[in-house]
Amino acid sequence: MTTYRLLFFISLVLSLLISGCKQKEPKPSQPNKPNIVFIFADDQAYNTIRALGNDEVYTPNLDKLTKRGVTFTHSYNMGGWNGAICVASRAMLLTGQYIWNAHRADSLMRAKSYQNPLWGNLMSQAGYDTYMTGKWHVTKPAQEVFDNVVHVRPGMPNQTESGYNRPLSENDTLWRPWDKSKDGFWKRGKHWSEVVADDASSFINQAAQKDNPFFMYLAFNAPHDPRQSPEEFVNMFPLDSVELPESFLTEYPYNEEMGSGRKLRDERLAPFPRTEHSVKVNRQEYYAIIAHMDAQIGKILDALEASGKMDNTYIVFTADHGLSVGQHGLLGKQNMYDHSVRTPLFVVGPNIPENEKIDGDVYLQDVMPTILEMAGAEKPDFVQFKSLMPLINGERASNYESIYGCYTQKQRMVRKDGFKLIAYPNAGKLRLFDLENDPLEMNDLAENTDYATTKNELWNELLALQESMNDPLDLREFDFN
Repeated sequence: MTTYRLLFFISLVLSLLISGCKQKEPKPSQPNKPNIVFIFADDQAYNTIRALGNDEVYTPNLDKLTKRGVTFTHSYNMGGWNGAICVASRAMLLTGQYIWNAHRADSLMRAKSYQNPLWGNLMSQAGYDTYMTGKWHVTKPAQEVFDNVVHVRPGMPNQTESGYNRPLSENDTLWRPWDKSKDGFWKRGKHWSEVVADDASSFINQAAQKDNPFFMYLAFNAPHDPRQSPEEFVNMFPLDSVELPESFLTEYPYNEEMGSGRKLRDERLAPFPRTEHSVKVNRQEYYAIIAHMDAQIGKILDALEASGKMDNTYIVFTADHGLSVGQHGLLGKQNMYDHSVRTPLFVVGPNIPENEKIDGDVYLQDVMPTILEMAGAEKPDFVQFKSLMPLINGERASNYESIYGCYTQKQRMVRKDGFKLIAYPNAGKLRLFDLENDPLEMNDLAENTDYATTKNELWNELLALQESMNDPLDLREFDFN
């Protein structure tokens, strides 16, 4: 190559390099996307938070979240298409679709033909590093939905036969929550709630080394049965200090017709007829595992603080549904009472008001589009649930004019304007409750002629909701008293 050509080539290369450098000038800095931590409990009723009025429980870390953010006091799950209410709740959450559409989506997932992205996929598409640990209970594998996945748990820890029909008397001590030989939450040595906290702390430590925003899906199996926890947590709730629910019954009068009878797995946890002692023991263990989970949530919050990421992080806490634990003579969640369909729900983070309560009706699955909005992601057309942000920002008072509930083909419910109507098709029975004056749902007004108009209005509202939900059950085919 001649000297001239060499000089020309060098000049050309330098020109291209300079041009390339000009094209790669840094863009103006953009505000950092917020991090988001979603904490999900299993079977935790709305009325099991000390800061919200239950003096029996001990929940200092959940109490902190209520003071640091917004509490939604009327958050509901629609119900379930089988006894595992957790499945329907999580399918609705991950797909963003109402219950019967989520049921169809679940069927398509089983056939491996469901095409829409799930919640974790949408967050990845929005530029988030996504993390998941704990209970899954959704047909599609978690590894296909989240970038980083560890310790995927089944619907519940294994239950032993000695965990059912107990305690038979005050001398029945065969089963103890801290007995690790019974496996359950103790399987493989460390309590599963502690594993979730350890996994979350590890994820947070990883995320602290990166600039990318993160989304964490932290799903506890607690306080689902078998309700196991270390002995010191059980001792926090002496049995003589555990109160019997006001709505205690020895057996619910329509339990067989409504699909929550003596053969249902959840209902077999305590003996029939219910005894005051057995219900108090079950509630003691329920409070203990909630307190233990609360301590693990404290570890997660401490890890966030230590990471330096807390100020730019939203924290959302809720549960998949509630639980009876002796109320109305029931043990499980396969019913339409508030203790089973209503959940705690908190939102904490940047620009969220502190220590505020919102009473408007929402579904717990509204957290899915809420978090998409927090992430700056567009809500897909197939997502039916609504963001909570308009309520937080004072733009509307409620997300829904009425709340719908269902359990298989055996129960239907509507809640509107402070009243609740429950239908048991197989019993030909309607139940009506004035929730403002009777929040524990103990005084059935369905046969009271003074409330005939209210009952009729709620019946028509329920039929309209069924149609909008693609509900396969036609209540008009049944003869109600």
